[in-house]
Amino acid sequence: MKILILGSGGREYSVGLAIANEKAGHELFFQPGNGATNNLGTNLNIKDYNELADFAKENNIELTIVGPEAPLVDGVVDIFKAKGLTIFGPSKEAAQLEGSKVYMKNFLAKYNIPTARYLETSSIEEAFRFCETLPTPVVVKADGLCAGKGVIIAQTHDEAKKAIGDMLSGKSFGDAGKKVIVEEFLDGYELSMFAICDGDDFILLQAAQDHKRLEDGDKGPNTGGMGAYAPTPLVDDELYEKVKQRIIRPTLDGMKKEGAPFEGVLFIGIMVVNNEPITLEFNVRFGDPECEILMPLMTSSVSDMFYKAATNDLANINVEFSKEYAVGVVMASENYPYGSSTPAEIIVDEVHHEEIEKYTHISYAGVSLEDDKLYATGGRVLVCIGKGSTIKEARDRAYLRCGQVHFAGKKFRTDIAYQAL
Repeated sequence: MKILILGSGGREYSVGLAIANEKAGHELFFQPGNGATNNLGTNLNIKDYNELADFAKENNIELTIVGPEAPLVDGVVDIFKAKGLTIFGPSKEAAQLEGSKVYMKNFLAKYNIPTARYLETSSIEEAFRFCETLPTPVVVKADGLCAGKGVIIAQTHDEAKKAIGDMLSGKSFGDAGKKVIVEEFLDGYELSMFAICDGDDFILLQAAQDHKRLEDGDKGPNTGGMGAYAPTPLVDDELYEKVKQRIIRPTLDGMKKEGAPFEGVLFIGIMVVNNEPITLEFNVRFGDPECEILMPLMTSSVSDMFYKAATNDLANINVEFSKEYAVGVVMASENYPYGSSTPAEIIVDEVHHEEIEKYTHISYAGVSLEDDKLYATGGRVLVCIGKGSTIKEARDRAYLRCGQVHFAGKKFRTDIAYQAL
């Protein structure tokens, strides 16, 4: 099968790697891909979605998989489907579950899906009044897409009011902050869950935990994610069942009633309070770095799962998972997340250790290729993934792999998966 993957990060590399590892003879294309994806397939440079759809049609691309949120919110799925192409991802309308936090919160309320008490408004006075009714800390969110950075957890009412003022004035996030959500802070533990959906049916993947903060011990600024592990021992069968029945099923039924059936990856950010799952947020694509650890845990065909989801046929598939654990450690560039970094050559030691060879690998993200040399070009550069029969074994192997990777200014956390250990 010819498969096109949209995106340039570690998430897209990992999906491509999982498909390449099936050894089924699939031919892969990436738009735009990164400096390492051309080891898995062909990188394209076709930015216009209509032109890209024409390329897919002319070259008999049988499946397109969309990685990041921006093309989904821009309607790439609608463009491909209008040309009769098979594409995995939600329509522009369904992608509002991530594209607008206001849409998402109002949807949750309408369909009685558990979520935190909130107010959505563009009025600074109204936001301030509601803020005063909440205990601290207070959560303030910008409505639109802010690349994972539009959420402020304010420790005092004054701090919350400053965040509200900065967002509504356009100072913080421009147009993305012209409407805000002020909501109660939930005290529990956070989980990342991913459901592969075809509009009617879904498959829930193993629960993961992400590490958002830059530094060890969950200190420093929020990032796109510095590491993750799965499956988490904090989830039992009862909790999985609650998530399926109380969150995913009513979401799919509700989206059909809204005339926007949800197809694609539904990411549910969950806060577990007293063993009850409460919805923090939806995203309409895989998390990164969670995707990097979930893909290698799948023992059944990844390409088949995406194809069946894209053709409304998930009822006829059996998805199987490894009994192992996976831990991913993100290596970031020197100035992440504060600013850009000078490109630095990446040197990866030759692997002589059978354990590292067999149980670890690297997923590349912020890298470019020049004169056959790989360079770290800023942001999150790559993820070192380890697998094992215990979380500790997987973590130790991931860090063994980290020891093989060298570039100027590299930084990474040394405590990934500490919650479970």
